[in-house]
Amino acid sequence: MADEPEATTPPAPDDLLWPGPAPVRRGPKPKFTVAQITDAGTRIADAEGLGAVTMQRIADDLGSTKMALYRYVPGRADLDAVMLDRAFGPPAAHADDDWRRALAAWAEGVHSRALAHPWSVELAQRPHRPGPCELAWYETGLAAMARLELHGSEKLDVLALLAGHAMSIVRQESASAAPEQELAAAMSQILTDRAADYPLTVAAFADPGGARGDALRFGVERIIAGVEVLAATRRPS
Repeated sequence: MADEPEATTPPAPDDLLWPGPAPVRRGPKPKFTVAQITDAGTRIADAEGLGAVTMQRIADDLGSTKMALYRYVPGRADLDAVMLDRAFGPPAAHADDDWRRALAAWAEGVHSRALAHPWSVELAQRPHRPGPCELAWYETGLAAMARLELHGSEKLDVLALLAGHAMSIVRQESASAAPEQELAAAMSQILTDRAADYPLTVAAFADPGGARGDALRFGVERIIAGVEVLAATRRPS
């Protein structure tokens, strides 16, 4: 499909994530917006995975040409950055004075947003320019720890631990609805045949204590418990 010529220049990469006032340009009104292009990429990634997202596929989805899209998005890395930021969106507000509950809610929010778009886990772990939504997540997580006697770098490490744990669970859940149960079922016959070789593993899988399938909560609680211990050592005696 032929595209009408437009008197536009490609936006600078940072303008996609941090748009300012729209510049005044002469010529026909742009046919697309960055949001439309990003939403098309998101639809494809949700349906077929991140590997299916190409500028050509997006152009086909929008009824355009690949070259026409470069007027709005300079390259694939720029598209990925905007897709990631829009996938997570702004964090939910949690008015909770208890920093433990606030951090737990933050981690659960990361998990739920990433689970809605599992491909976002891969994009988040690639080098990228953070957008306004990603930085808003930082602000919210850091605000929960504002009163803790921790260094800034330690607070950032806490968020990295929580986000990394949440995203690792998303990786498992996107591949299987019940990863722990499926692992146990797959190992059942092997452990039965070779119980003498792996007695501790057999005992762990056979132990009914605790709740399987709740690795997200378990990990978040353990991380927060460790942070609490560390923070306690910094309080004045």
